[in-house]
Amino acid sequence: MEKNRILVVDDNINMCITLQDILLDDGYDVLISDNGQEALELIEQQEPHLIITDMRMPNIDGLELLQIVKGKHPKIEIIIMTALGEVDSYLKAMKIGAFEYITKPINPKILKSIISKILK
Repeated sequence: MEKNRILVVDDNINMCITLQDILLDDGYDVLISDNGQEALELIEQQEPHLIITDMRMPNIDGLELLQIVKGKHPKIEIIIMTALGEVDSYLKAMKIGAFEYITKPINPKILKSIISKILK
């Protein structure tokens, strides 16, 4: 049986590694990227089932990544994470097609619950 593949995108590589460790413990195949451009390349090569991306990143931010992915791969679900609970960003993300919008610091139990809902 194929493992569910999750791509974590955050310009803070430590956040990527932390989430990778949490998700590997649950048996997921985890890819990480510290920028949107590399993430887009990984998406084309590896076809993740789920993407967890930071909102604020240089060059390609979370909203832009969401828009590009939903345009090309509408079945890939996306969770947006942000340190700032901004209402207009939340509304834009949900309108474009984000599955969920969560704030940092990330609660692993809540994240795991969201992921299991998505991947069922």
